[in-house]
Amino acid sequence: MQSNIGLIIEEKAADIGNFMVGRLLPFRQKRTVGPFLFIDHMGPACLAEHQNLDVPPHPHIGLSTLTYLFDGAIMHRDSMGNAVEIKPGEVNWMTAGKGVVHSERTPEYLRRKDKFLHGLQIWIGLPKHLEQTEPSFFHINKEDIPTWKEADIKYKLIAGEIKNLKSPVPVHSPLYFIEIKTSTSQTIDIGNKLYGEVAMYVLEGEVLIEGNTYGTKQLIVAKNANLCAFETVGETTLYLFGGEPFEEKRHMFWNFVHSDRAILEKAKDNWKNQNLDAFPKIPNDDKEFVPLPEYKLKNKK
Repeated sequence: MQSNIGLIIEEKAADIGNFMVGRLLPFRQKRTVGPFLFIDHMGPACLAEHQNLDVPPHPHIGLSTLTYLFDGAIMHRDSMGNAVEIKPGEVNWMTAGKGVVHSERTPEYLRRKDKFLHGLQIWIGLPKHLEQTEPSFFHINKEDIPTWKEADIKYKLIAGEIKNLKSPVPVHSPLYFIEIKTSTSQTIDIGNKLYGEVAMYVLEGEVLIEGNTYGTKQLIVAKNANLCAFETVGETTLYLFGGEPFEEKRHMFWNFVHSDRAILEKAKDNWKNQNLDAFPKIPNDDKEFVPLPEYKLKNKK
């Protein structure tokens, strides 16, 4: 039988300011999985009373961001005026569209205490006709996210749609982001519910695929979503994500994503020059910002 594993990506360290993360996407051999462009695994980290997450105001265009925490809390503020704390099991969904600025920090009440932080930060591309849309923000409570159980397998549809189930996260293209938990070894065959491209990230435990065992810090990309079948080895938590890829290539520079390279270059100039019409200040977090990286966008076709 031909293998359905297309690629195995090893998590690699990356610095997002004053906090180290494990980067899963993009990867030089696989830039996207469906509309998913970028995935960072934050933590697990124990932060002492003098350590805090502080990602100052920074811009985005042409994408949606999804933040999902396993532990800890993050205070989100943006240039639309939203100020929302996200806690474990909740979803922050921000669509940048033509341009938005946001910051992510440890909430004030935790800044002088020991605390934990663990979660995923994800970028999802926008369809071409929505890349220049007005920015928007939604916070979804954990009790509003669809969950169900089959035998000893617990499912949660964090975002997107599969079969007759749909998450309240207002996504903009066909996709899915699914949490699967088992407390005992289980055989899972979910391929008839999936579509497009699909990848798996094992947060805890191990999975057995085609006679080989895979564990944490690995992203497994399938060749065919419809053939997605595997076994969990005891207590395991994993995530399946993917969906329909876009026809057009997405160019990425720093925090900017777009199908039009000229618009991407314009965003660089607007942020470098602090054009407040393009990138307004964040209320109550306007004293600093992350500067534009000093390197040029590569002219790749």
